[in-house]
Amino acid sequence: MQQQIALITLGVADMARAKAFYREGFGWEPAFEMDDVAFFQMNGFVFGIWGRGDLDGDMQRKASGSGSFALAHNVESAQAVDDAIARLVAAGASLLRKADSPPHGGYRGYVADPDGHAWEIAWNPAWTVDNRGYVTLPTSS
Repeated sequence: MQQQIALITLGVADMARAKAFYREGFGWEPAFEMDDVAFFQMNGFVFGIWGRGDLDGDMQRKASGSGSFALAHNVESAQAVDDAIARLVAAGASLLRKADSPPHGGYRGYVADPDGHAWEIAWNPAWTVDNRGYVTLPTSS
């Protein structure tokens, strides 16, 4: 199979609240939306939010909580990490971890969106983020 992700969809309890959070917190505008769903064109994939009950029905399973995972949003500097976390918290996120420097380098902090989905906001000086939002890992030699 091709190494790619086409779509990531999060189930949310309150669509209006979730749409407002992603608009105000991240500054993202949906490429397509209806009352019960919104899709955001990202850098090579689509990010979606959908009513939790509708997503459960589509999967034909009852959500039983998530595994341990975090989505990540990389930015261009350590200051941009602090700025993004402040903006997200002001838009309704919960601060999970104040930004600091992990042992492996860079700078990161964690927030949870209003539905509890974890987001890492990070700057890694070895990773480049181009003007389209594509993140490139350094090549090993």
